[in-house]
Amino acid sequence: MCEASVYIEKEGKEELLLDSVDVLEPQEGGKIYIRNLAGEQKTLTARIKKIRLVEHKIILERTEG
Repeated sequence: MCEASVYIEKEGKEELLLDSVDVLEPQEGGKIYIRNLAGEQKTLTARIKKIRLVEHKIILERTEG
């Protein structure tokens, strides 16, 4: 499987936002939509800070929006 875990960076620390993510799509207005295999969905105003492919890890950073 190629799903990833999505983290949000807060005060220099990575906090798990959603596990087993299979969809991450940029949306209008600087928003990012994410959905995992269980059907959980989140949309937040953020930008991608890092993607670590070997670790299956995506790190987001909140932005003003």
